[in-house]
Amino acid sequence: MTSLPGKPKLIDAFGRVHTSLRLSVTDRCNIRCFYCMPSENIEFLPKPEVLTFEELARVVRVFARMGISKIRLTGGEPLVRRDVAVLVAALRTIETIDEIAMTTNAMLLADKATELRRAGLDRLNISLDTLDQKQFQEITRRDGLQATLDGIAAAKAAGFDDIRLNAVAVKGMIESQIVPLVGFAIDNQLTLRFIEFMPLNSTGRWHENDVLTGSKIREIVEEHFGELTPVPREDISQPATDFLIANGSTQIGFISSVSEPFCASCNRLRITADGKIRNCLFSHAEWDLRGPLREGAGDEQLESIILDSVAAKKKAHGIGDEQFRKPVRAMYQIGG
Repeated sequence: MTSLPGKPKLIDAFGRVHTSLRLSVTDRCNIRCFYCMPSENIEFLPKPEVLTFEELARVVRVFARMGISKIRLTGGEPLVRRDVAVLVAALRTIETIDEIAMTTNAMLLADKATELRRAGLDRLNISLDTLDQKQFQEITRRDGLQATLDGIAAAKAAGFDDIRLNAVAVKGMIESQIVPLVGFAIDNQLTLRFIEFMPLNSTGRWHENDVLTGSKIREIVEEHFGELTPVPREDISQPATDFLIANGSTQIGFISSVSEPFCASCNRLRITADGKIRNCLFSHAEWDLRGPLREGAGDEQLESIILDSVAAKKKAHGIGDEQFRKPVRAMYQIGG
């Protein structure tokens, strides 16, 4: 049996329909953010273990026939993957894919923004935790703040009109940067979202007390910029709770994965760079697609594996439960 294009089949045991796919194109990165990966002695995937662009495109075509309509390219840092615009162009030919986005640190974006836009990339999520050079180096263990800012400017010049900044909210670190980041978003007409610090690093540095909650950040924002106006959700599955700042045009959002989980409306699946399906960011189970792909599996066999992964999806990520265990893989190995 062949799936009809766009026919939703990715429905789990709790009635959640999955329409969004995070596609990691590499586990490599040009910075070393402490909340994502170790500072040194990292064993990246050997090149033969990473899915080729052809394999990635085929996987997306199968997912698209099952109802996936949004793709986000992640890593690692997706822009360290050579010629990633070629992949964007290939995905753009899949008729039922409505949106292709990318999460990036933007350090390599200045030279690639125009090419990516022409290839068909719709949207950018750019990681920017601080505007302070010293703190940037503390977080990323690299020097590169100006390259990131240059990348943002280049993306605007290339015609990207939907650019979202992502700041990870770590207590004791981000507080001093909340107001400057909001000011930067206002000045540059960008959307800004604060993401609660999650247990996805490989160093063991995470405790619930390290989480600066979305509600606390909102208090700080409102103290300086006035009361925020809630923005109605266009998509019930979006992870952020969005608000308009007092100037009426800048949108601020809070992704409160820890303090206010949104698992009940989750519509996302993930493919790691080495071709494993993860049905939750915090899952301990994975379903292999790379092996069957390279052994000549037909689309029906791939669909069966995908359906198995969706059927096994749990009700919630379980952060805060006594039995919760953080994933074995760190964020850079999973894909954002």
